[in-house]
Amino acid sequence: MFQNENTFSKMKGDGREEEFHRRYEEGIRSARQEFGKTYPMVIGGKEVKSNDGVFEDTSPSDTKLVLGYFQKGSREDAKRAIESALQAFESWSKVNYAERVGLFRKSADLMSAKKFELAAEMSFENGKNRFEAIADVDEAIDFLRFYSQQLEYNKGFERQMGSLLPGERAKSVLRPYGVWSVIAPFNFPLAIATGMTSGALITGNTVVLKPASDTPLMSYELFKIFERSGLPSGVLSYVTGPGSTAGAELVENKDISGVVFTGSWDVGSRSIVDFEEKSPRPFIAEMGGKNATIVTAKADLSKATEGIVRGAFGFGGQKCSACSRVYVDNSIKDQFVRKLSEKVSQLKVGDPTERDTFLGPLINEKAYKNYQGYVEEARSRGKVLVGGGVVNDGSYPNGYYVKPTLVVDLPENDRLVKTELFVPILVIEPFNNLEDAIEKMNDVDYGLTGGIFSEDKNEVDQFFSKAQAGVLYANRTAGSTTGAVVGVQPFVGWKHSGSSGKGAGGPYYLQQFLREQSQTHYD
Repeated sequence: MFQNENTFSKMKGDGREEEFHRRYEEGIRSARQEFGKTYPMVIGGKEVKSNDGVFEDTSPSDTKLVLGYFQKGSREDAKRAIESALQAFESWSKVNYAERVGLFRKSADLMSAKKFELAAEMSFENGKNRFEAIADVDEAIDFLRFYSQQLEYNKGFERQMGSLLPGERAKSVLRPYGVWSVIAPFNFPLAIATGMTSGALITGNTVVLKPASDTPLMSYELFKIFERSGLPSGVLSYVTGPGSTAGAELVENKDISGVVFTGSWDVGSRSIVDFEEKSPRPFIAEMGGKNATIVTAKADLSKATEGIVRGAFGFGGQKCSACSRVYVDNSIKDQFVRKLSEKVSQLKVGDPTERDTFLGPLINEKAYKNYQGYVEEARSRGKVLVGGGVVNDGSYPNGYYVKPTLVVDLPENDRLVKTELFVPILVIEPFNNLEDAIEKMNDVDYGLTGGIFSEDKNEVDQFFSKAQAGVLYANRTAGSTTGAVVGVQPFVGWKHSGSSGKGAGGPYYLQQFLREQSQTHYD
């Protein structure tokens, strides 16, 4: 039976909350001892250095802290990785599904044993606080176990079919495509990388994994876990470097059978066109969101403000699922805004490794400058109620720290209302009836997540039936639009938010890495 890892909640429920903090802080000490190492690429089971040198992986909480040096992979490096994966495909694709399941369950156990060290490394590498970092690791473990269960439950996706003629025996078999490129994001550097990589591998494909250049360490850790679990040499290669070189080759190479990508619409949409131009091949993409929460006059405002704060400002709004718009009923707008402003003003911004930090740094200088530019736009066309500034006092001189920000009075079709920002800015807009609010929620290019707060069942039912997004929540205090759990809420985007209509962590995800073959015998 599949069970979610859910580390902090389980430890807190068992009265072991202090043990949780102690083990995370042990992970911090362990992680610090590894800083400054030089890491290779791994291609065909061999460690490889790039002819183009290395780049620094620095911490967004302190840019003077170098976590490691990683290879500037070239097109030639990516080509060699693809060739290696192509050579490994035939033997790996023939491995019995039960054997693959055993290997991935072992990987989950290895990751679980190292979870606190991984979470600590993540806090340094992308700025997640300890609770968000351990949840990221937990999600990665959940993907490994859930996909193992799914493959086992479906018996390797082989099914007997009917017959028309005497002596006719037919079956449907889902078979792997070949070599897949996995292009992973910075915001869930272990969970999403693990989910995409394991989805391709466990179904018998081989993989070349390229992480975001802001978070190469977490994907290296993932590679080493798969290696220790017994994954055969060449089945998975790990390549780092610029998107313009190694990344481009992983989309443009004719020997790539499929791509699985998480990132922006701009990059993803161009990549889909480039990839599918040569031949029809699967490109599984999740490409962001502009997610809204609706607060009706029948909402519990304590629930609503709690859920919206977590949904909008968890990890600084740097989630595809982050709540970036709130539509609140005019009759309760002033009361809601006062209550929300109070909560947001109390959030602690600071070092993500500290126990009471809610909001760590933004990921890099580009995001830091984007935030400042968006705030200036908000001030010029609306009103900034809370936040709207950077944090660069004596305690945080070298990090990308900013204040969570609330904005009101923007024009209805302002670009800050319509465009994905990926920073901690929340726009609040009024509405007069629920149908109008849902229409405004839907009136964007994206359709990833959405939320509503209402104690009226009819209002919730209306929201669920009319909202155009793949993941919907009602009265979710853990995050009004965020926090999809593997095996509970499949994470799937509609419209510009996704290309396949099948959600990670759901029952239809693995089939995307397989193609059907009909096999018929006659006596």
